[in-house]
Amino acid sequence: MDGQVLSSPSPGAARATWLSTIAFTACFAVWTIFAIIGIGIKDELGLSETQFGLLVGTPILTGSLARVFLGIWADQFGGRRILALTMIAAAVATFLVSYADSYILLLVAGLGVGLAGGTFSVGVAYVATFYPPGKQGTALGIFGAGNVGAAVTKFVAPFAMVAFGWTAVAQIWAIALIAIAVIFYIASPEDPQLLARRAAGTRPEPMREQLKVLRNLQVWRFSLYYFFVFGAFVALSLWLPRYVMGVYDLGIKEAGMLAAFYSVPASLFRIYGGHLSDKYGARRVLYWTFGVSSLCTFLLSYPPTSYIIEGVSGPIAFSTQMSLVPFLVTIFVLGFFMSLGKAAVYKHIPVYYPKHVGAVGGLVGMMGGLGGFILPLTFGAMLDLTGIWTSSFALLFLIVTVSLVWMHFAIQYMERRCAAEGRPDVSPELPEMEGLGEGIAAAHLAPSQLSPSARSDEAPRTETEVRPAGPDANVLTDWRPEDPVFWKTRGRPIARRNLWISTYNLLLAFAVWMVWSVVVAKLPGLGFDFTTNQLFWLAALPGLSGATLRVFYSFLVPIFGGRLWTAVSTASLLIPAFGIGYAVQNPETPFFIFLVLALLCGFGGGNFASSMANISFFFPKAEKGNALAINAGVGNLGVSVMQFLVPVVITMSLFGALGGQAQVADDGAVLYLQNAGFVWVPLIILGTVAAWFGMNDIASAEASFADQAAIFGRTHTWLMCWLYTGTFGTFIGMSAGFPLLTKLVFPEIDVLKYAFIGPFVGAASRAATGWVADKFGGARVTFIVFLVMMAAIGGMIWFLNAGDFWGFFAMVLLLFFASGVGNASTFQMIPNIMRAEIPRLEPGLSAEEQRGQAERESAAIIGFTSAIAAYGAFYIPKAYGSSIELTGTANAALWGFFAFFVSCALLTWITYSGPRGLLRPLETRRSAPALA
Repeated sequence: MDGQVLSSPSPGAARATWLSTIAFTACFAVWTIFAIIGIGIKDELGLSETQFGLLVGTPILTGSLARVFLGIWADQFGGRRILALTMIAAAVATFLVSYADSYILLLVAGLGVGLAGGTFSVGVAYVATFYPPGKQGTALGIFGAGNVGAAVTKFVAPFAMVAFGWTAVAQIWAIALIAIAVIFYIASPEDPQLLARRAAGTRPEPMREQLKVLRNLQVWRFSLYYFFVFGAFVALSLWLPRYVMGVYDLGIKEAGMLAAFYSVPASLFRIYGGHLSDKYGARRVLYWTFGVSSLCTFLLSYPPTSYIIEGVSGPIAFSTQMSLVPFLVTIFVLGFFMSLGKAAVYKHIPVYYPKHVGAVGGLVGMMGGLGGFILPLTFGAMLDLTGIWTSSFALLFLIVTVSLVWMHFAIQYMERRCAAEGRPDVSPELPEMEGLGEGIAAAHLAPSQLSPSARSDEAPRTETEVRPAGPDANVLTDWRPEDPVFWKTRGRPIARRNLWISTYNLLLAFAVWMVWSVVVAKLPGLGFDFTTNQLFWLAALPGLSGATLRVFYSFLVPIFGGRLWTAVSTASLLIPAFGIGYAVQNPETPFFIFLVLALLCGFGGGNFASSMANISFFFPKAEKGNALAINAGVGNLGVSVMQFLVPVVITMSLFGALGGQAQVADDGAVLYLQNAGFVWVPLIILGTVAAWFGMNDIASAEASFADQAAIFGRTHTWLMCWLYTGTFGTFIGMSAGFPLLTKLVFPEIDVLKYAFIGPFVGAASRAATGWVADKFGGARVTFIVFLVMMAAIGGMIWFLNAGDFWGFFAMVLLLFFASGVGNASTFQMIPNIMRAEIPRLEPGLSAEEQRGQAERESAAIIGFTSAIAAYGAFYIPKAYGSSIELTGTANAALWGFFAFFVSCALLTWITYSGPRGLLRPLETRRSAPALA
């Protein structure tokens, strides 16, 4: 299929399809094995509902994440070989499960078991190569019916577990999987694409090139559909045995059989869904899938309810509850339409992406598989929090409704645009994939898949002729910020619009990232029995995860584009925002849940790296320092906004009944702590929409990870990481640790009244002083900053020992102010350093190529240094907590910070601003950036 389109199935197609289906059935049976043996493990180890959900979901996580890479390897090295090897690896891990004797070891073994689920993307890439587009829907539907393996496990495993124990089940399933893997490899044919490539002597496309196709937002939206039709299917396959046992008091055997009653139609009817998609079109199938599923999940989500009506003759009491038989009928219907939807989603991937079936199919499959991991864990957590069994179906109702509405409006928008452009006959079957194919898709759609007006004797247009102007209009192919005429006439308005949207979203990211600094101070008073060390962990963990995510986020803008990544990364903040809102309402919420939510808040911390890297591409060097200072400074202001806003909104019923009940603190205060999370939800949605419709991508900023990885060999990358840790690490670490530290050291002070002032001062000084570094030189300003920070730390120690809060607070504000100035000046240094170094490091490049390389490396270094510095949000709160725990005071931590600032000042002077410093020649002039 590489470079050509099949007109009929290749030789061996039927054999490849059925052998792959059998192999995938066995893999799916292994992938879901914990749904049954996990119940025996739960009883044996005494696991909580949340721990059980994590155990069941762990293999789903591995199988989901592995799908992208396994799919790409299938494209590169052949699906037959990769499928067999993956099955054997999964079988070995499954066998080792039987020897695990602790919860941790079971989780580790479960990660290996999950490889069985990754075989889906391999099989899709393998089977699709044998068929022409008009028959791929049915073929992939047959292969996807291997989902019935879940029913095999549900039906057979309970009897085997009762007879021999759960360890024997794991061993039997592992041996069977190895046997099937060997048979598959011996009997299956090699895929035509690999044979054609071998005959031509061509090499497979590199992984980085295959991954480029994943930058399209339409592919990710497509993944949302599969998150429901497949992810929810897997989640319910895992959750239903526990559900029917808890709701209807059934035994393990009956529960397994009834869960199989759901899994069988949700698997076998996938074949029929592929046939319907080939014959009538996937759009119509998806409409029916989402419509009926929304109705079913709504009915299933209604909890048992008792009513009392005051009648004429007295109270009339009655109750409503879905009994077992209506439940089974409804769940059967739900599984049937989910099976149709799974086939409809995968119908279009090989048609629109014949050269990247593994990559695109892997991503879509990964998102579906992640649904199978996230949803069972969420089901368990929601049950722990609400005590309502049907809460799981309420969540599914929300997901399917969003999918239906989003798809419908996308279709309407696309059809209106085509009509306005006088092209009503080119309405593609799935608007989500419009214009993103590889030039052949439209020519091979069946007549039933075209709009009615397109069903004529006229040949259908090619995909390149229906490529939309909408998404492409957001890509700036001509971007010359250093050209004065271009900048004044066109560049500046576009750059400023992107800057302000980015700044707004970054403010929200910082607010969500640091929200625990306020929440943890309120938890003890609301009945949460956490130790001081646990509270410091909650305040510190967002910094740890945020800093780690920044390492990856630093390189994603040139790969995916700033517009897409800003929208996606902003939308990801909804997860911790909702999670905090629900978790803090129940004092019985396990500490483990709070740890997970604290880590998820790191999404906000990661956004900074990608935001700064993105904005650095938009501005000329003369304005880059100020632009980055505004983006970062106003973004940093999110900490102050959060610390000012949250204490206010938690005192009021901001969302009425939708926000949940009030909580009464130990001092009698009525609080709505859930608003600390919920208040950001509408603001995040607004920011996501603004980013998608208002921001731009810059074509010249495109670069692979390999292109950017050169920064790891640059000495100045690591030196600037050290310096920026001294400035930004101090800012974010003090923001996270100051409220709780002050509450412990000065308990008589209501610190939340003043906590926002420090971050406000730091953010404002960063935004307002970017021009200072542009004018006088970043290195000179940075050196002075560290001297001031040393003095501020000395003052903090003095006033802390004296028990003087106001003197201590004044020194904290001085530290925040200096860190803000230093945040701007250090970032101003990076582009100047790279413009000075690249000509020496890359002498073979032309002047224009050197300028472009310096820009790309500067952006990557800015993102990477921000990642390393963000660990300050972890080590500063932890340093305070450890110092207090070991010595009884925070002095040891403060002296450690003082020594660190001394090293930063010396490094700045010796390397950059001193007589032999790299930037000294530039900064001895009045306008270093203009002459750089």
